[in-house]
Amino acid sequence: MATERGHPMFPYHYGYEAESYTFYRVPKVLFAEPEFRALSTDARLLYGLMLDRMQLSIKNGWADEEGRIYIIYTVGSIMSDLNCGNKKAGQLLAELDERKGIGLISRVRQGQGRPDRIYVHKCITQDMSKRHLLKCQKDISGDVETTCSDMSKGHTNNTDSNKTEINKTDLIESYPAEYAGDDPVIQPGCELMDRMGYLKYFERSLSLEILRIDLPFQKEQLEEIKELLAEICSSSKSHVYIAGSDRPAADVRQRLMSLNSEHIRYVLESLRGTTSRVRNIRQYLLTALYNAPTTMNSYYDALVRHDLYGGGGR
Repeated sequence: MATERGHPMFPYHYGYEAESYTFYRVPKVLFAEPEFRALSTDARLLYGLMLDRMQLSIKNGWADEEGRIYIIYTVGSIMSDLNCGNKKAGQLLAELDERKGIGLISRVRQGQGRPDRIYVHKCITQDMSKRHLLKCQKDISGDVETTCSDMSKGHTNNTDSNKTEINKTDLIESYPAEYAGDDPVIQPGCELMDRMGYLKYFERSLSLEILRIDLPFQKEQLEEIKELLAEICSSSKSHVYIAGSDRPAADVRQRLMSLNSEHIRYVLESLRGTTSRVRNIRQYLLTALYNAPTTMNSYYDALVRHDLYGGGGR
């Protein structure tokens, strides 16, 4: 169903349905503190997206020798996520960068065609903490009965529900069929999108438009990957056979929905390096995609060690 202007007719919220969303978290301090007044709204949003990616880095153990967590977030992925051009993405990175901008991120080049490591800095300084403490003390110094409720409101995040802790890759909630429109993407009564819904999801989440430009000779493989992911995620089976064992379908779906464009690049690169004969290419590809979040970091670390101490060393 569409409106007179041709836009889709989005359904109303009923009851607590608004709590079913997952959220990106952009710290309020970026809007409240004077240090960040010159920062553009898009740069603040990009910082929130980077914080979201930190969760994937923590799960994968992406940390340097000093234990500092870093993320992998290519310009292509930023362009896709923010629907902007290459120049705009570069400007936003520069706004956040420690060399040209405010200092909320540091970028370290890895060379050999690999994406930069991005270290996401904390967005609060010691001075900000002191100002916050002084404000709290000032609030407390007044009449306790009149300030308690105000302080509670002031210290509470508007989105402090546990739902905000869920990563964007968690399963998408469904809503009643009568509000789904003429061509519902989400199937009623379950937490599954239909195949077309997953095709759209992976088209965006994997930045396939960018990958097709960067990898023009692998467009067919990219399409095969998208189709395979959509097929597995939209399946109504309770278990999925991967790597010699049956795994719960919900766990497999969540793992596959956490994939990004860098995982796909890694899988394709691994496939190119495979010299042994693959009898069941579909199962081999599915296993590679499923394992990508846990094996990609070790793969690139091994390449770095080889470059430093092996064939590429001094």
